[in-house]
Amino acid sequence: MKENRKLLKEVLKDIRHDMTDEEVLNLLADSKISISPKNEKEKYTLGQRAADKIAKFAGSWAFIFSFTGVLILWMAVNAVLAAKAFDPYPFILLNLVLSCVAAIQAPLIMMSQNRQEEKDRHRAENDYKVNIKTEIMIEDIFDKITAILKKQSEMEKQLGNIQNENNIEHMKK
Repeated sequence: MKENRKLLKEVLKDIRHDMTDEEVLNLLADSKISISPKNEKEKYTLGQRAADKIAKFAGSWAFIFSFTGVLILWMAVNAVLAAKAFDPYPFILLNLVLSCVAAIQAPLIMMSQNRQEEKDRHRAENDYKVNIKTEIMIEDIFDKITAILKKQSEMEKQLGNIQNENNIEHMKK
């Protein structure tokens, strides 16, 4: 966002000095659109990459089905063992395990979402810069087409005048 503000301030400052459209285009063309690393994995630590993989798995159907299977297995084993169960009926140990999983899983997912939000913000800034450049280029093309049409109209008038003069001279003969 700071880059956009800096870029716009430079553009507006230079435009105030009566820059031509081409000079504005050149200024914007020299600014970088995308500053992203060639390999996204290189800029993240091992922990961040692990958090992304865990968050990706934790938000999948495979996780839901496997975790549901583990819960059903846990409860079935403890129900069948009855008196010799390692976690009898109210499943207090199971509740503790579920609480720990949730406590660990939530921050990992949040870290991954924050990095994704940063990527999205960067992508939006790039889109904004592209849109500004495109708008200025379209305006420049429109101005050039308008100038061409104006010159064409003037040339048609001059050609019409020349033809009228030729017709008058031809009638005099």
